[in-house]
Order: sequence, then structure tokens, then C-alpha cells
Amino acid sequence: MKKRNVDLVCDIAELISLAEEGGNRKELMQSVVTSVAKHMMADVCSVYIYDEEEKKLILRATQGLDRSAIGQVKLKLGEGITGRAIRELRPICVGTASKSSSYKFFPGIHEEEYEAFLAVPILRGLRRIGVLVVQAKETNYFTPNDVKALRAIAAQLATMIENVQLLSEARLEASAPAVASVKKPTTESIIRGRSASTGTARGRAFTLDSGQSESCLLPDPDAPPHTAADFEEAIKKTARQIDKLQVQTSEKLADVAVLIFSAHLLILEDKQFAGRIADLIQTDIPALKAISIVVNEYVEIFSKSKMPLIREKVLDVKDLGNRLIRNLLNEQADECDYRGQIIIAHELLPSDILKLSAENVEGFIVSSGVTSHNAIICRSLGIPMVAVSRELADGIPDGEELLMDAEQGIIYLRPSSEVYAKYRGLDEAWKALHNASDMEEQTVTKCGERVHIFANINLLSDLPPARRFKAEGVGLYRSEFPFIVRNDFPTEEEQFAIYKKLVDQMDGRRVTFRTLDIGGDKMLSYYSNVTEANPFLGMRAIRFSLQNKDIFCHQLRAFLRAGAGGGSRIMFPLISSVDDFVAARDIVYECMDELEREGVPFSRETELGVMMELPSAVEVADELAQEADFLSIGSNDLIQYMLAVDRTNEQVSKLYLAHHPAILRAINRIVSAGITHEKDVSICGDLSADPRMLPFLLGVGLRNFSIDMVNAPTVQRLVSGIKIEDAEEIANSLLDFGRISEIEAYLVDHSLVPETEA
Repeated sequence: MKKRNVDLVCDIAELISLAEEGGNRKELMQSVVTSVAKHMMADVCSVYIYDEEEKKLILRATQGLDRSAIGQVKLKLGEGITGRAIRELRPICVGTASKSSSYKFFPGIHEEEYEAFLAVPILRGLRRIGVLVVQAKETNYFTPNDVKALRAIAAQLATMIENVQLLSEARLEASAPAVASVKKPTTESIIRGRSASTGTARGRAFTLDSGQSESCLLPDPDAPPHTAADFEEAIKKTARQIDKLQVQTSEKLADVAVLIFSAHLLILEDKQFAGRIADLIQTDIPALKAISIVVNEYVEIFSKSKMPLIREKVLDVKDLGNRLIRNLLNEQADECDYRGQIIIAHELLPSDILKLSAENVEGFIVSSGVTSHNAIICRSLGIPMVAVSRELADGIPDGEELLMDAEQGIIYLRPSSEVYAKYRGLDEAWKALHNASDMEEQTVTKCGERVHIFANINLLSDLPPARRFKAEGVGLYRSEFPFIVRNDFPTEEEQFAIYKKLVDQMDGRRVTFRTLDIGGDKMLSYYSNVTEANPFLGMRAIRFSLQNKDIFCHQLRAFLRAGAGGGSRIMFPLISSVDDFVAARDIVYECMDELEREGVPFSRETELGVMMELPSAVEVADELAQEADFLSIGSNDLIQYMLAVDRTNEQVSKLYLAHHPAILRAINRIVSAGITHEKDVSICGDLSADPRMLPFLLGVGLRNFSIDMVNAPTVQRLVSGIKIEDAEEIANSLLDFGRISEIEAYLVDHSLVPETEA
């Protein structure tokens, strides 16, 4: 049988006329999904209604899914394939849903068996009404004709839904007792948050709050008494553990592990700390209670300090207290303090993340928001992290069994065996999709043009996967992390040791160092002059370096020394003018002259480049290309600053559009300037690995991509299927458009979306 799209449009028109005559609203919606599923020969059809008060899509009718899901399944803007369709105001057609990065799994509604997925937004002008979804078991089932038919139906449904005021009904039902069934006790509960570092984590909840709440494990009143000798043994055991952890961490994370457990040892060796606990034990207070009393005293003192460096020690003393208690009780093996546990914390410092990583933590749930550097550190360490509200975090009991899907920002409490099984399957699918075994040494387009894939490196621990995925070099080394995790500025020698390891391990391949990029949400607690009303527009990146010449020179000298054998480059972030670049370059030349006078090896041929991130830099791209040795497009900041959109702000994040005509023209202008002056141009940031925009980037002339290497197999496969001639035609077409809607329509019509999205 053939799909009957024309008949379907006619039948829907009949249903709409019934709605206008006052037909039963629920029955009408059910008739719509039944009719659509029948005519399109789809296994599933569903309608989601957008609730403007909740800012969520709510499932209101379905044919093919479990009916109990109606009113229960809810999606935020951008959440899942359906949420993306309503956020981006465009149809999304995915041939194999389970492999889509946007796929969202809901347990119990039996959706996982349907691979083909077509979601079309229901719009009234620009107003979001809902989403019409069809699904099928057969992969790649829906065609461009199906997309057109469903768009026509969605347009008709928008009128019907608005006329019968279904949105109002949705709000009433949302507050009615029927929905209260979600809150009744079940064997499973779900918390939705925001992804910060992807991955899946399994373990039991453990709260490690940095506030002034209880600081460590409460002693069991029925626990056997412990002697002063037992406490002394726990002190010794704890010291041995910390020494061992410091050694292990220094080997694994040499660039950022500078004495990260030193505070633990200092507190442990403090006579006022250990001595006070021992004194309390001598007065017949149980050892467990004595530890808790003293730790709580220190937490209160540290929390009230006016000095940030002291306040940061709150988690150290809490962690130390918990370790002492566990050792007193002989509860855990030396090296397994947080194995099998997911840490819940209001706030975490980068150094906290490193410490807990060394102690085998499974994942993080944070309730104070996520800074970009914390997210990047977690990604580099492979630790999942999800941000939730403080209220939701406080509601997770310690010891609760959790499964955390940090890809989608979902936390399952007491997950069922069905959910565990599903995620085992998804983990296997992810591994297959990101398998490095089929990576070729060289990336080549369909017509034989060479494309170069470089790695983004945040920590030295990123180097093994970069080599495994056959990176051609380092396109972006973010040098700020050794600064962020410390209590003071690292010396030139400390930096040199890190940078030299990076160069040596890349074995002659090109390494591009980015100078210190602090400011914005990457602040140094030990630098006192950083309090600003708007740090993203303040003393950030190259501005900080030029104003703090000593610090800048130490880093530049370390870069130059590390690259003595040649092949390394240095680039400056947040350059706003040719004058900025020239000022930075002059300081590099001063450092070269100093090293030469001192007889220290370095490369006089070290290339110096510009990060193109600001509108002002785009305006003088031609002049910058004349002066610099190379240009690098920092796509994340370029989009943020050109569109004046903070992409971490959910209120305006939908305005953060990589395909905005101004962004496309800016990229083209930068690349053209590089080509004109025969200077190398590369791109980094999320856009560099965006499958939808890859043809455009190749079409304007980009051949160097710096990406998170986990995306390398996907990028290489996509590049191998593109002809440069076709890419140039696409780029020229997109550059002609002056409206976002025109570009979006073109991308849809030409299927320039990931996984055959339309």
C-alpha cells in the first residue's frame, strides 16, 4: 500500500470542521493522530501541546504509544528530537532515532522500537502551539513528501487548536488531580536537569555540600566505641591514602595535579584539628562524634572567612572528616573512597572535581549552575555531570540508587531493570558510533581534497584519545586550566614542564597554544582584581595578559621553550584590533630576545596567530590577516559576541544561532582574508563539528578543523561524502540569504541536517 498524503489532508480538514462545530476536544485530537497514522502508514502518531506557562511540551494524544503516557510525558524546549523541532521552529526527520544525539528515552511508553522519527512544529505565525510526531519501526521510512504533507497538516491543526483553546485546557489538566499520579509512590522517579558533561553514570547518591549544613557522615548512636588508639590508626591510614592519591593523581594529571591534596594533609597534621579530636575522645566523647564535632567547627570557621582561599577549603575539611570516619569504621578500601557513588553538591571548584576524580567518583549532580571550565574538565576526565535546581538536589536522599543520563540531563531514582537494560544498549550504540577503529590516517573529501582534523586539548589526559583518533596535531590547547585549579600563578618552570609534555607526546605534529583565557566564568580565586559587573566584557583573555605583563611573559617563555624543536604556534584570544595583536606580538619578540641572550633553546620561527571572536576583529580581518601568521575562528565566542547572546542563558539561548546570516558572512569574510593573504585559517568551537554546517564551512574554503576528538569519526565520515564543488554551491546559496528563515528553509529542503534530518 502507498501512503495517501492527499487523502490525509482532506480528512484532517473534515476533522477541523467538526472542531469548529464544538466537537469533543480529546476525541478530536485522538481522531487526528489515528487518521495521520493510518494514511501515512506510520506505527505511531502523537500530538504534543506547548504549555506557555510551564514552558514545556505535553503529550496530549497518541496512536501507537502507551496511552498512560498522555499528560505525563513532558519535554522542555530543545529536549529530545521533538523539543528541538519546536525550539528551532523546523521539521526534523531522523532515519535512525536511537543513533541521534538528540534522542530522548522515556521508560515505559515502548517508544524505543521505533527508529524512523519525523517531528513537525505546529505554529501560529511565530507562536509555538505544539508538535506533530510520526514514528515507524523501519529506518529511513519518511520521505521529503511526508515532511511536506505533515507541514500542511500542522498548519491546519494550529488553527483548530487555537480555535478550541486546547492550550487553556492543557494548563487546566496540568493542575488537575489526574497529573498528581506522577507524584504518587512508584518504583521509579525521574529528575530532569541540564547536561554539563555527557555520559552515563550509575551509583548511590552521596551529598557533599559546601554550605554550613552537616559536614560529614553522622555517627551511628549504636556503633561500638573506639579508643584513642583507634583514632590514631585512622589518622595514619588517612595520611597514607592521601599520599598515595597525590602520587597517582600527579602521574595521571600532571598538568593540573599540583599538590591538590595538600590542604588535606595540612589540616590532618594541624595539632588544633587532630589534637582537638583526641582531647574530646579523652573526655569520653565517642570518636565518631568527636570527629563530627571538630569538622563542623572548622566548616563554620572556613565558611565565614572573608578570604576566598579559606572558604574554598570547606569541601576539603568535609572530605577529610568523611575519610577519617570511614577509616575508623574500616568501611572502604584505601583506593575506593567514592567508587560507586554519585556526588551531589551545591558548588564544586575545578580542584574539587580533580580530587574526586582521583577518588573514583562516578558522576556529579550540581545545583549552583555549571561554569564552562568545570564542564570542560569533566568532559576531559570522562565524568558525567548534570545541573539541577537546589530544591531537586536536596530531595535526593543519600544512599539512593541512581542512574544518570548526562547526555539528556536525566537522573533516574531507583531505576528499573528495564531502564538499566536500555542504557546498556545505548552505551553500546554510542561506543559503536564513536569507534576509532575505522579512522583513516588522512581525511579526504569525495573529490580528493585534503581536510585536516586537529584535536582540542584541555588536559594532558586528552592526549591518548587524540592519538587514538589519529589527530593531525593540536588545533587548540586551552592553557588556562593549570591556572584555574591552583591557589597561585604557576611559575614559568611549572608551565614549561606541562607544555613540553604536550609537544613531546604529539611527536612532531603541530601544536597550537592559546594564551591564558581567563575572565567571563573562568575566574582565578587567588587574583583579587577580578570583581566586575560584566566579566564577559571586562578584563578577559588578552586584555588580562597585556595588563599583567609578568604573568604573560612567563607563559610566553614557557611556550617558546616547549616548542624549541619547531612546529608549535601561539595564538591570542579575544583580539579586538590590529593594535592588540601587535602589542602581544611585540611582547613575544621581547621574550625571544631574552631567551636568546640567556642561551635558552627556542624556535624563532614560532608562528603567531589571532583568535577571531569579536565583531571588531571581523571588520579588520584583512588587516589582521596581513599581520598575523594564521587566523583561528573561535566559533562559540564569535556567535555569542556577534549576536549578543549568552548561550548559557535559557531565556535567550534559542537566539544563539550558528546559521545566522551575519555569522555565515563573518566566517566567509575571515576565510577570504586568509586566502587572499595566503594565511592558514582554522575553526574551533561547537560549529567546527556541526554536521549540518560542515558543507558550508568546506564551501567557503575551510580545510582545518579543531574538534573534540570523540567527534572525529563522524566528521571524517561526513567529509568523505562531500564534493567541494557541491559544498561551494551550498555556501554561495546560503551567503545570498539575508533572513534566518530563508537559511533554515534551505537547510531543510536540501537535507543539510544530521542523520538525514529534514
